[in-house]
Amino acid sequence: MTDALHAAMAKATRLTRSGRLDEAATLIRRTLRGGFAPDTSSKTSDSSGQEPIDGSFRVIDDIPQLTPPPDSGESAHGSRHTASASAPSSAFDAAFRSLRTGLGPMMAKPSRTHPDIQAGGQFMAGSFTNPAGTRAYKLYIPSGYHGQALPLIVMLHGCTQDPDDFAAGTRMNVLAEREEFFVLYPEQASEANLSRCWNWFKAGDQHRDHGEPSIIADMTRQIVRTHGINAGRVYVAGLSAGGAMAMVMGVNYPELYAAIGVHSGLPYGAAHDLPSAFAAMQQGETAALLQRESGFPAALKALRIVPTIVFHGDRDTTVHPGNGDRVLTQWATVHSGAGRKLRVTANRGQVPQGHSYTHSIYHDASGQIVMEQWLVHGAGHGWSGGSPQGSYTDPKGPSASEEMLRFFRKHSQGKP
Repeated sequence: MTDALHAAMAKATRLTRSGRLDEAATLIRRTLRGGFAPDTSSKTSDSSGQEPIDGSFRVIDDIPQLTPPPDSGESAHGSRHTASASAPSSAFDAAFRSLRTGLGPMMAKPSRTHPDIQAGGQFMAGSFTNPAGTRAYKLYIPSGYHGQALPLIVMLHGCTQDPDDFAAGTRMNVLAEREEFFVLYPEQASEANLSRCWNWFKAGDQHRDHGEPSIIADMTRQIVRTHGINAGRVYVAGLSAGGAMAMVMGVNYPELYAAIGVHSGLPYGAAHDLPSAFAAMQQGETAALLQRESGFPAALKALRIVPTIVFHGDRDTTVHPGNGDRVLTQWATVHSGAGRKLRVTANRGQVPQGHSYTHSIYHDASGQIVMEQWLVHGAGHGWSGGSPQGSYTDPKGPSASEEMLRFFRKHSQGKP
């Protein structure tokens, strides 16, 4: 990040915290107009030209991409995208609304109460403490559990959400009851982040055995031990800030999580503080440079690709969809470092009465699928195919929950 922008963002953050929002907005708007305007197009390719992926690519059943106005503030199907009736006047205004609430997402919470999210099993509340801190959680135990070793999916909610809300929106408990697996929902504490965002952008919360990653990992291990979980079939997924933290967990604990799901999230090391997080979310040039320079921890670069499935809406104005590309590029870089390349194929599809999408599949030399990307055309910042009973969902997209579960089923590892 340039010195001028960094100074301006630091000052804007101080103004925001002191309640002087109009002054902060004016300062950042003036700074961006001076030469750091974020890219708000729907283009998602990495302009660095360094993506180490083989060029084998095919498209089946081509469907034209939906192209709503770039600054409309909502997806093409008119989904909820702001907390008020007026749409943001620009991508900057949209991002600033996130900044003023501590990187909180923009779409309004539903006014209705949550439906029965227990799905027939038990939805139990608990709390976990380790040297890094204490976090509450909820755990879904399917009614078919009788002591057998079942899989576990760890679900990391987005900003302003909680376990009940996230369970309702993703319908993951319903799938857990049907397919018999556990679901763990760690809950971010408001004391750690006012908007209950996971602190993926803080340098102290990006490393193994430190900060929030250590809490989530140790909480996962405790659930595995307590309930006799199949330790080779443990997964982590998240939305927005939770998606970014899922990537942090996959990078730092590849022996614990067999695969990860990143929905509307960001690559590892894309930010180190609030101003750089703002830039990364809007996909500025300096944010891309920061991410390329930081990369993975050196000790992890020789490890395996953690199989990863990425979902992102191409009209997301909260977290630029190019971040989804960079999640995949990071893992592909690890893979190519061992002299290997990935082959990618793609197809286009359409949800009946819903969004079209591009589904890309990344194969290693043996033909095994190691990564998938679902780019949902016309969708904004919300869980694809989710229930309107939860916040930040887009019911007209392909079901991210179903597709992540399918992807996870294909990947397991030896007991850690």
